[in-house]
Parts: sequence; structure tokens; C-alpha cells
Amino acid sequence: MAAFALVDCNNFYASCEKLFNPKLKNTPIVVLSNNDGCVVARSAEAKALGIPMGVPWFKIQQEAKRHGIVAFSSNYALYADMSNRVVEILSSFSPNIEVYSIDESFLDLSGFERSGYHAYGIDIRQRVADWLGLAVCVGIGPSKTLAKLANHCAKKKLAGETGVCDFTSISPAERLALFERIEVGEVWGVGRKIAARLASMGITTVRQLHDADAETLRCRFSVVLERTVRELRGVSCLDLVEVIPDKQQIMSSRSFGTLIYERAELEEAVASYIARAAEKLRAQDALAGALQVYIRTNIFKPEVPQYQRAMTIPLTEASADTRVLTQWGVRLLRRIYRPGYGYHKAGITLMEIVPRTNQQFSLFAPTGQVSGRNDTLMTTLDSINRKYGRGALRLAAEGVTKSWQMRRENLSPRYTTEWESIARVWAR
Repeated sequence: MAAFALVDCNNFYASCEKLFNPKLKNTPIVVLSNNDGCVVARSAEAKALGIPMGVPWFKIQQEAKRHGIVAFSSNYALYADMSNRVVEILSSFSPNIEVYSIDESFLDLSGFERSGYHAYGIDIRQRVADWLGLAVCVGIGPSKTLAKLANHCAKKKLAGETGVCDFTSISPAERLALFERIEVGEVWGVGRKIAARLASMGITTVRQLHDADAETLRCRFSVVLERTVRELRGVSCLDLVEVIPDKQQIMSSRSFGTLIYERAELEEAVASYIARAAEKLRAQDALAGALQVYIRTNIFKPEVPQYQRAMTIPLTEASADTRVLTQWGVRLLRRIYRPGYGYHKAGITLMEIVPRTNQQFSLFAPTGQVSGRNDTLMTTLDSINRKYGRGALRLAAEGVTKSWQMRRENLSPRYTTEWESIARVWAR
């Protein structure tokens, strides 16, 4: 019988921030979005204080001060590295794993019946806690949807205090009794809009969705919801996605820390975004056949003059060369830029992505020798930046001071990815 586990890190961003600062063990903390805008993660203590997800930071600063809440800027380098370490540990528990998000992974537990799934889940939790100091919850079920729902039960302690919920060891009657206590919106793939439509049909709990006629739901919604119902009944319809498909588009954009009026600063930002996107493009050994650049003012301030524009251009030859892509990006920016506006955000998108092996050359393509040197140069660029840190070697077009960069006033050190930021322990 198929068996899946969903392992989910508890309050992941907040837990990573606490991990290297023991003084914050019982302190309520929040993690903020780009430019320190909104709350995107909360520790258990912050949740207990009623801090809502997505609330703008400036609206709760006084309340935060009263309750001693500590705010951090998003430290993506730290979170990504800790996520990779969690996945490395999970890979030792199953050869088949799907990294679903930065803090969630599905494991195929087929063949581990003798160990006892619940005990196996306890082992997973203990290993991650011992080796990384992070807390995880484990949900186990005969389908991915049930594993996801079991994880919800483990988090909310609806099936015990162990942090593990194993639907394979619970009788059908006990499982249905649990389903009666869970709102239908907690089911994986049932968003607010679908939940509202289901409610109009009298379906408000997981039990009611489980018992609903799958064919009727397929006609009124989609085959996806029909599949969800069958998964709730223990029929595995979704396989693990072990190999992440190559991206068909690569986007890179940021809001600026302050409004930008000068074109030169916009050009620096666009060049920086292209450099990051081109690095990702080369990592999947692919080429981009088209490029889009867009800019816009602050849409959240309707009282100021508004302007936004995007432009896309097909490249004469697909490329992953940062220099080529930057040249085209700057040309596009100069076409759409209008003076007199305060720009709040810019972004680029690499489009029409194809594998390098499918490259279609043009009559005006450089000779093989020149093309080979260009590829070698980009490989060297990526190698140096991997070794010494992103941006150690970059195009001059990306700028030096980068005053336009997003605000990150409460950024913690990159403890695990920079030697200068490594945690220090002093012996007395």
C-alpha cells in the first residue's frame, strides 16, 4: 500500500532566526517582507499575541513595542541554506522525496512498514531536532492529500501531542470523526473561493467533502477537485514530483528601498536583476529567446503621478550571456523610461526558454571559437561567485553603491553562508 509523509518545518523563517540567537528562545518575533513591509512569518509567541499574517509592519510597531516583539528582515540566504540541510536529512529516510516548498517535503514511505510509520515519523522529528535544532511536524497517509491533512492534525495536536499524525494507523471511523472537526478549507488545493462555493452546496467540513459525489464535483468544479475527493478516500492519485521541471520563464524583480527618479539608477537595478536571472538560466543549462523589462510607480499611493510600462523583445539568437541580456535590457528600459516619475519597482522576465542543446543559430551568430570563449567566461563568472559569494564578480552596469536596494534594516547575519557572519562562541 502507498504511504506518504509530509514533513513541515514549524514557523520556519522565525525558527531560523531564533536558532542562532538563544536569547530569543521565548521572545515573540516576526519576519518582514521585502522593504520591511508586511509580516510574512510569525513565531508561536507572536501568533499567541494575535499578530495577523500580512499586516503592514508600520501599523503594529507600537503594539510590537508594548509586547517586546522583535522584527527581522527576510534573510533568504539563511532560510534557503537551512532548507537544503533539512532536505539532506530527510533524504536519509527515503530515497524518493519531493521538495514541495522551502519548508515542506513529501517522502515516499512505501516499504518502511516494518519500522512502523508513526515511530518512523518520531525518528524524523528527532533527527532534524538533534542535527539542526529545528522543530518539524510529520503527517502520514496513503495519499499526498491525506498526508498534508495529517500534517495539519499534527500541528494542531488533533491526534496527540507527538507532532506526528499517522492516518494509516487510525481506523476509518476515527479518521472520519477527525474530518468532522476540520473545516473544508484546510484541504490541500481547496482555496477560499472553492470553499465558499462548496459551502453554498452545504459542504463545510472535510467529512462532507469526503462523502460528496466525486462525479458531481467534477462536473461543477473540475477534475482536480474530483481527484482531491478520491485522495481523501485513500486512493493515491498524485505521484511524487522528484525531478523539478525546468522553468519556462525566469522572473526577477524587487521594490526599491526609496523612490528612483534617475534612469541611471534604474539601469543598475535592471542589470542586477538580469545578472541574477541569467545565473539561474545557466544553472538549468538553458537559453532565453526573449526578454521583458517593466517599471512602475507606487500603485499604493494613488495621490502621486502614476506610470507603468513593460516591453518585450525577441532576441535575434537565444542566449544565457549576462552581457548580451544586459545590453538588450538597458535598451528596453531606455524605450519605456519617462522622466518626472518616482519609480517604486522594476523587474525583468526571461522568456521562450529552451535547452541549450536545442539552440537555433542565426546566420549572424559568432564563430564557434568566439561562442566558446563567451561560454567559458560565463562559467568562470558563476564559479567565482559560487566560491566567494554572489556579486563578488559582476558587470560594472550593476553599479557599486546600489542606493536603490530594498530596505533590510533588521537583517540578521548569514550565519551559514558567509565566513564573516559565522556565529562565535566565547569561552569564559
